[in-house]
Amino acid sequence: MGAMSKPKGAARAEEIAQQEAQQYLTFMLAGEMFAVGILHIKEIIEYGELTMVPTMPAFIRGVINLRGSVVPVVDLASRFGAPAGEVTRRTCIVIVEVAHAVENEIEQQIMGIMVDAVNEVLEIAAEQIEPAPAFGARIRADFIAGMGKVEGRFVIVLDVNRVLSLDEIAELTEGTLAPTAVPHSLVMQSGLSSQAAALAA
Repeated sequence: MGAMSKPKGAARAEEIAQQEAQQYLTFMLAGEMFAVGILHIKEIIEYGELTMVPTMPAFIRGVINLRGSVVPVVDLASRFGAPAGEVTRRTCIVIVEVAHAVENEIEQQIMGIMVDAVNEVLEIAAEQIEPAPAFGARIRADFIAGMGKVEGRFVIVLDVNRVLSLDEIAELTEGTLAPTAVPHSLVMQSGLSSQAAALAA
């Protein structure tokens, strides 16, 4: 029995270690450092020409053709309520995967976020991440998963599923389209699908 318990203990220790130290992609936005869990990151691409989509919220910068797929790009600064970000030679689009609940099932959606510059991948232990502040932050508290401490400075760890919530984007889009309610399952497609053929060509 004792011999059998060792592998379980080792597996548990490894699981705890994985929980305590996770990797995050860090990037700059308006002079502040943010982080997103590396498991959400698909790739990083240079900022290129975007196709504008009518009736989308202002923080939807446009869409790009990513190997035949139409991917919406969110201006993260605008999403946080600040002026739209300026494009420089260091501006990047980080392609992320977010979870979205559809009819009691979880689906994955690919989206892009526009950032000022990408820094590096850091490993941040769980004990180095403090809860999000209840007030005083420049962005909504529910967008913040925690405040990480890295080399004496704070890094804002984002809850990317909340920041890029398709339900909230759909609600905002409905307000742009008309005062009456529109099923949110149709909203994201209403603007994006009309661009798909041209972008994929």
